[in-house]
Amino acid sequence: MGKIQDAYFARVQAGELHHDAAQEAVLDELERLRAALENPPDPPRRGLFRKAQPVEGPRGLYLWGGVGRGKSMLMDLLVEQVAAPKRRAHFHAFMQWVHDGMARARAEGVDDAIAPVGDALAAEVRFLAFDEMQITDIADAMIVGRLFQRLFDAGVTVVTTSNRPPDDLYRDGLNRALFVPFIDMLKDRMVVHELISETDYRQTVLAGSPTWFTPADGAARARIADLWAEFAGGKAEPMTLRVKGRDVLIPAFWNGAARARFHDLCGQMLGPADYLALAEVARVLVLEDIPRLGRNNFNEAKRFVTLIDALYEARVHLICSAADVPERLYVEGEGAFEFERTASRLREMQGADWGRPD
Repeated sequence: MGKIQDAYFARVQAGELHHDAAQEAVLDELERLRAALENPPDPPRRGLFRKAQPVEGPRGLYLWGGVGRGKSMLMDLLVEQVAAPKRRAHFHAFMQWVHDGMARARAEGVDDAIAPVGDALAAEVRFLAFDEMQITDIADAMIVGRLFQRLFDAGVTVVTTSNRPPDDLYRDGLNRALFVPFIDMLKDRMVVHELISETDYRQTVLAGSPTWFTPADGAARARIADLWAEFAGGKAEPMTLRVKGRDVLIPAFWNGAARARFHDLCGQMLGPADYLALAEVARVLVLEDIPRLGRNNFNEAKRFVTLIDALYEARVHLICSAADVPERLYVEGEGAFEFERTASRLREMQGADWGRPD
């Protein structure tokens, strides 16, 4: 067995993972990448008057399938085991970094702002790992083709996870015909592998566990910390969402799971677009310290209602600590009657079968 297989089955042996035939079917691909990235071929000889050409990187991997099947875990296993210049990021956060780099390049008078961003990245890494590739924005759709072409030409290998096959990226998007060559490039430069597992491990974590903890005391914090460890495993880091030119900070994010306090999301001047952006990237939201609501915090209560509507429509898993049960969070003052609908949604979201469909 190779190093990837050894690492995977060691975790199975330790009880950290369960045998999963669909996951195990990907291990050979991961080992192929690890070995190739750690043992690149010698660069071609440079001619007297010719610029040295970059070594072509090994073909990457596009790993897609339903939520909670272990795609991110497998990608992270490769990132941990491979000894090569590398970078791992959530795709949304990566595209924000790209936009920021392009803005700086334009401010310096660079006409082709994609070129310096791609070149700087290619000089830094040979292996890029992206979690949850999805294209929903016309600006991103117009950038990724040229950026990835530059990275591939520089010998960078890309591994990404996604919930949809390449042909479904940016589906029904504006000017999608201009995006199709990028899909063809992905299928040419990456092995496309569907992870067909019968087990949704996020649902397994939540099965039998309450998702609403009251009161929001030390015991609730401890229970939530245990659940969070199952989702993030101590690897969480802040993520900034760029929404209509503004930054929205999510204090902790990893593998589609977000964690924040009530004040972080409802005590700030946020609105529907911000909550929709969060619902796009998060499969699970851990929201802590929800207070009692009423006339003294009416604006925060309105934002909370808007947040729950966005999460409900996107079928995001919600784990909360709160001052009381949903029906008793907002019992008097303007908006109390309307909050009954939100309380009903919060109850529905605690159901065992709640969550995004595959």
